[in-house]
Amino acid sequence: MYSETDVLDYVKEEDVKFVRLAFFDLRGIQKNISIMAGQLESAFQNGVSFDASAIYGFETPEKSDLFLHPDPTTISILPWRPNTGKVVRMFCTISYPDGTPYKKDCRTLLSNAVKKARDEFGVEFSFGTEIEFYLFKLNEKGEPTKIPFDNAGYMDIAPEDKGENIRREICFTLEEMGIQPESSHHEEGPGQHEIDFHYSDALTAADNAATFKWIVRTQAASAGLYADFSPKPLDDKAGSGFHINISCSDNSKMKNVLAGVLKHAEELTYYMNCTEASYNRLGSYKAPNYIAWGYENRSTFIRVPSTTSDDASRIEIRTPDSECNVYIVFTLLIYAALDGIKNKLEPPKDIKINLFKNDGDTDSGKEIQTATLPDTLDSARKIAESSTFIKEALGF
Repeated sequence: MYSETDVLDYVKEEDVKFVRLAFFDLRGIQKNISIMAGQLESAFQNGVSFDASAIYGFETPEKSDLFLHPDPTTISILPWRPNTGKVVRMFCTISYPDGTPYKKDCRTLLSNAVKKARDEFGVEFSFGTEIEFYLFKLNEKGEPTKIPFDNAGYMDIAPEDKGENIRREICFTLEEMGIQPESSHHEEGPGQHEIDFHYSDALTAADNAATFKWIVRTQAASAGLYADFSPKPLDDKAGSGFHINISCSDNSKMKNVLAGVLKHAEELTYYMNCTEASYNRLGSYKAPNYIAWGYENRSTFIRVPSTTSDDASRIEIRTPDSECNVYIVFTLLIYAALDGIKNKLEPPKDIKINLFKNDGDTDSGKEIQTATLPDTLDSARKIAESSTFIKEALGF
């Protein structure tokens, strides 16, 4: 938790020459401005202006000036850059010229949700992510193909798994940047991989997930490969998910949290699955489309991992994919959880069957009747646009 003074001292003492100021557009795509180290003190005091009209989802040309304010607690060295003339990166908050927080700043939206949970409800949420991606070969022109780097399967090892060295380099790089991966392995699809992260507070978890995607792409490019985070890069193979684990500081409220997220599942879908290809993934290969939950059940929207008691200590949301804006998704999940806590919502009965083969439950032999998620991007968008919950949570 470095202060501005700490960062300025570090930059001077460690021969840092460039500072990357990172932020995100409304799609969750990382942007940055590089400044010389000598400009950092001014950036802390006054911010750094940029043209917001050129950023997706931000402002129009007649009102385009916004300012970046580096967050000193997020400083991280880029270990693949030179040791002399080092480069560091900090995430930024965004403001209007008068200093007012920018209403579409994703990190501010998430920070506000965290503050509301803590100050008004007395709870804090922890998030852990499991992120899947494919590695594809490049053609002779250096452009991505759809040829997987290997043909290995779930948790295979070398020599079938050709990606273990790249995963190792990714994990080492993340550790050097102060991010702690928990585990990594080959996934079900050919050339598909997964790296999981230890839980942390919401903002740190979102920053880490964003950094992770950047590092994966960087390391893949260094190895002459292309990292693909899209939800369904190969039509007949497993899609790539972005599984989100949530726990609450007050474990007794986890059933309310679960119920709140289930209640708003349809409204959340447009933000968790924000491309046309997202809806090709849902409904198969461990990507649920039923709005249901179950203990250890990977065919439901929410899985409650096995515990030593009947109480849920965390929940895993299995439908999101990595094209989502993680900051907005975490924000909406917190507000959905708070709705569950505020109104003491109780979840429906848990589902015990495989909903990918919804051909009857274990008791009556009848097909389980439960709601499904929107099946197209357009239908999900319409639900989100008409949602009072979404408008109140995001404020725009």
